[in-house]
Amino acid sequence: MEIRPILETDYERVIPVVNDWWGGRQMTHLLPKLFFEHFQNTSFVMEEKESGKLVAFLIGFQSQTHPNEAYIHFVGVHPDYRKQGTARTLYELFFEKVLQLGCNTVRCITSAVNETSMKFHARMGFKLTMAKDYAGPGQDYILFEKKLNMDSEK
Repeated sequence: MEIRPILETDYERVIPVVNDWWGGRQMTHLLPKLFFEHFQNTSFVMEEKESGKLVAFLIGFQSQTHPNEAYIHFVGVHPDYRKQGTARTLYELFFEKVLQLGCNTVRCITSAVNETSMKFHARMGFKLTMAKDYAGPGQDYILFEKKLNMDSEK
């Protein structure tokens, strides 16, 4: 496997597969092209080395408001590559990168019904908090927060 920073041109490869990777859920609206244009320094693509087949991606960035915080916006893993440490590898690379930028906290969110995401983030050491009506009435979300140890995570 090869991991590299995301490129603007990766948008054309990611968008066609996102809904399928999410079991038919409509997710493309959460990934406007601007993420591929403006967050290349902290977003990554994983590909098969020989074929170049897209295996996974992570879109994340350093907060402009809170420079000591980073946010993981979206992660996608091809169904054939799940439960193999693929997402963990991307998260750890993101942690390493944002530590270099001075971040000591990583945040992300998921819908309150996404049990798979909640279990994954708990295993990754994130603290989970329920946020009722986070995105409007009846739109409950789970907020994730992970403190990075500036000494041992490097």
